[in-house]
Amino acid sequence: MFKYIIKRLLWMIPVVLGVLSIVFILSEITSGDPVDAIVGYDAPIEVREAKREELGLNDPVAVRFISYIVKVVTRGDLGESYATGRPVLDELLARFPNTLILTFASVIVALIIAIPLGLLSAVKQYSVIDNASMAFALFGVSIPQFWFALLTLLLFSVKLRWLPASGIDRLAGWVLPVAMVGIANVGNIARTARSSMLEVVRQDYIRTARAKGQKEIIVVVVHGLRNALIPVIANVGNTIGVSLGGAIIAESIFSISGVGQYMLLAINQRNWPSIQGGIVLLALAFSVTMLVMDLLYTAIDPRLRAEFKAKNKIRAKKNSDGEAA
Repeated sequence: MFKYIIKRLLWMIPVVLGVLSIVFILSEITSGDPVDAIVGYDAPIEVREAKREELGLNDPVAVRFISYIVKVVTRGDLGESYATGRPVLDELLARFPNTLILTFASVIVALIIAIPLGLLSAVKQYSVIDNASMAFALFGVSIPQFWFALLTLLLFSVKLRWLPASGIDRLAGWVLPVAMVGIANVGNIARTARSSMLEVVRQDYIRTARAKGQKEIIVVVVHGLRNALIPVIANVGNTIGVSLGGAIIAESIFSISGVGQYMLLAINQRNWPSIQGGIVLLALAFSVTMLVMDLLYTAIDPRLRAEFKAKNKIRAKKNSDGEAA
């Protein structure tokens, strides 16, 4: 297990390098000059050229790319923001907790809604409950997030005045953005839970449990749910990764100071160090999330634990045979 974790951690290196390569290529082919956003469009040529030299923008792309990679790997330096002159890492770390709270709170809300919906749909297949549950799941997948966010703002903040329209200085400020992102994630998780549970409820051990006279809720929750959660966990891992990057909509509409809002502002300003730093941080967070999901597979599925133990025994036996020889 330890070697598997190390192997997955090492795989993060080419992933981040690949992401950075794509960002550098896109920054070169994208129209616009970051110097315009810093000194203004009507600044003298001497001032503009001095700023370009100061930022190293006159160096070849390969030189800037290699220099950036060396600084990130050796010192954890993501550069300085063109807009503020402060270290990008400090600005990202100040905003990253808000993005994490929004992401994980919305995923928890989605799980609380989606798993019961999926279970009910599987147990009551082709019934009114099944159709209503899948219709609600399809609604969450289909509706545009920005439009849904504006509707919730108009209803709960402007008309009813139950919740604040922006800001997270108090707990009520989290309700609308968490609900918006959570409902958008319900559909995929609910459909995965339904299809997985449909396979489980047809297994022999489920029929045996029912034949023994156990209550249906015990059969479904105790015997069926644990085995049905494996594909759901895989979907949750992807959902967390998508939510980390997709939180930009909620953060922008509800004025949440997170990584998404920070990167959106950086894109408008052609602030490439901030954009690159944000992408590196999100790529690392997504890779760590997928590693944690893989470890959860092993904790939930006894077959995977047995497979790891068998591999360890085979490896130990080979080592002992080699020492004996």
